Amino acid sequence: MAGPDRKPADTPAPAADELEFRRNRALGLGGPEAVAFQHRRGKKTVRERLDMLLDAGSFQEMGMLAGKGSYDENGRLTDFRPSNAVIGTGRVDGRKVVVSGDDFTIRAGSSEATVSDKWVYAERYAHEYRMPLVRLVDTAGGSVKLLEQQQATKIPGYARWPSISLLGRVPVVGMALGACAGLGAIKVGLSHFSVMLGETAFVFAGGPPVVKRGMGIDVTKEELGGARVHTRSGVVSNEAKDEQDAFDQARRFLSYMPRSAWHLPPRGSTEDAPTRAETALDDIIPEDRRKVYKPRRILELVMDRDSLFEVGRRFGGSVITCYGRLNGHAVGVICSDPAVMGGALTLQAAQKMARFVDICDTFHLPIVNFVDQPGVMTGPSAEAAGTLTAAIGLLGAIEQASVPWCSIVVRRAFGVGGGAHGPKHGPEGRSLNHRYAWPSARWGSIPVEGGVAAAYKAELAAADDPDAQLQRLEQYFHELGSPFRTAEKFGIVDIIRPSETRQVLCDWVEDAVELARTQIGLKLRTMR
Repeated sequence: MAGPDRKPADTPAPAADELEFRRNRALGLGGPEAVAFQHRRGKKTVRERLDMLLDAGSFQEMGMLAGKGSYDENGRLTDFRPSNAVIGTGRVDGRKVVVSGDDFTIRAGSSEATVSDKWVYAERYAHEYRMPLVRLVDTAGGSVKLLEQQQATKIPGYARWPSISLLGRVPVVGMALGACAGLGAIKVGLSHFSVMLGETAFVFAGGPPVVKRGMGIDVTKEELGGARVHTRSGVVSNEAKDEQDAFDQARRFLSYMPRSAWHLPPRGSTEDAPTRAETALDDIIPEDRRKVYKPRRILELVMDRDSLFEVGRRFGGSVITCYGRLNGHAVGVICSDPAVMGGALTLQAAQKMARFVDICDTFHLPIVNFVDQPGVMTGPSAEAAGTLTAAIGLLGAIEQASVPWCSIVVRRAFGVGGGAHGPKHGPEGRSLNHRYAWPSARWGSIPVEGGVAAAYKAELAAADDPDAQLQRLEQYFHELGSPFRTAEKFGIVDIIRPSETRQVLCDWVEDAVELARTQIGLKLRTMR
């Protein structure tokens, strides 16, 4: 294609014309045919995606002129191919964010065909200006063709990319919107919240050809890195049904997050009365301790209406993690799910909970934990997998957290898993665990069921009616294990009716937010 309209050969084209030409090329991405190919595959272009994510008219692009120019024998521009990364700032619900998107219409978004300094600059900008970062990832990853182009290779890595330190400073969202191989997979996973399309997104360190060559295994993209794999492996938080759903989830996540670790999360508006009492809660826990219930219903009845946003549902399902609001204040919510592995603390559940605690602690979201924890998962598979190591890691994450914390023991809290209901010690100056319980709660080093059988094995074997004796002993120890006896010794702040939970939490969260505000002030003074 010809370059911008020119004057006679000995007269330079006006700079304004060349600027317009280069900008138009950048706006055209990989050209009409490449854009049409993207659309035929049911995918949006990177610029269409930015329009879907950001408030209308808010995108301020950076590095539009980065790319590769073609020149004639006189050094004059004849064509221009833009970089396959689009970066800039924009607004999400009026709040500024940094965005970085891959353009799949140019060399399949390959990281080896881009100007790496450009996308790295976006990440550094978010890091320095303390702004949330959203990555729109759609890249085939690296290419061996770079060897031929440069006649040399490079040691992996980007020295100026603050990839890890970003996570301690600003909220980061990774969106898998197509192929995410190699570096693309890292960009998705190296985030606080990630989402992938259920049908057209794939995340893997190396694609099927790499696996076939290196391991001799034939595998499809779906089997290797589809949504069914990685929403269950813990690499990706959530699945989206389509691109609009993915952007809606990203916007929803950001609504709970502050601008940075030096800001408080925004308070949302609500017409839900903090004194609302749902009597349905009073009967939600079955008297038969072997029966399960619907824990998400508890959260719906306690938290502000329509304020819950669950993350990681398919990973570590015995623990529920979600963001929500109490009287408009953003909080992190943890809840046991007895319908999955009996609610036990599995390897995945411990990893999931530890990561969630770290995110809430980094961004000053008070944590509410609804506890029904029978203990760390046991058995040959759990022991061989190193579940105890994950549980210990969770205890460390909890004890290092300074975020305000309130535990509501709704049924069980036993053993090491039960001990992970909240911080018990914590460094000086950190918040204490504000603990309540429902009348249905029971706790201890070991459940009565099973514990009696172990402790009184010989006596039960000698009894005329072992079953009747077992029932008598269990009833006796259940009486001793009444939560009211713990309350007598002030081992817990109070036993409350379940229907009183919302009012108690809405009162507490005001104090929690003020404590978080003070902690941020101390952090800022320490920096100075």
